[in-house]
Amino acid sequence: MTAPADALVGAYDAITATVLPLSDDDLLRATRCRGWVVADVLHHLLSDAQRALITFASNVPGPSDVDHVSYWSAFPGSPDPVASRHSAWLTRRAASAFERPTAIAAVWVETAPAAGRAAAAADPGSFVATQGHVLAVPDFIATLVTEAVVHHLDLCVDLPAAADPPEVALDVAVSTMDGLLSDEVVRPVSWSRTEYLLKASGREALTPRDRLALGEAAGWFPLLS
Repeated sequence: MTAPADALVGAYDAITATVLPLSDDDLLRATRCRGWVVADVLHHLLSDAQRALITFASNVPGPSDVDHVSYWSAFPGSPDPVASRHSAWLTRRAASAFERPTAIAAVWVETAPAAGRAAAAADPGSFVATQGHVLAVPDFIATLVTEAVVHHLDLCVDLPAAADPPEVALDVAVSTMDGLLSDEVVRPVSWSRTEYLLKASGREALTPRDRLALGEAAGWFPLLS
């Protein structure tokens, strides 16, 4: 298994460990995503895992046009608010089509391991196409890991017993944010990796001390949303 695939399996397993014990009421708790409850975030992650299964089965010729960092340039840190509300509403409507919130978790438990196995079996030297871009397989997996880790942090804000994202997955997500921040900027040493991810993704606001430490790079935040 490649390192990115190992990170994806770990990230998805941690999400499963978090949501599997939850009741329907727990899955309706608030998250860091405006307008989304836990079930909505999980449905969004489920869509990602389903997209992964299609993508891994659809190799394309190279070369790639983006890597695991530049891929996110199509998803700016300050997206159009109207488009964001529309996207959030579509996810809520799709999630509400399930008879009950735990039904989403049941589909996730079946789908996430399949996506992890597909990632482990994928040829790391091949290329895949998704969302209008061509990526090398390891880079594509890394985008899935970053998405999984950030949304894991989103869904567990009101879940005291939630599992933590594994270190191997945090490493990938932090690497992505470091790439977006550029080699010329050093993030504040006082930040934990989780704090960094929350601030880089706009989940937590920068403090005056953060802005002083970052200098003009503070204006680049959030790095993605």
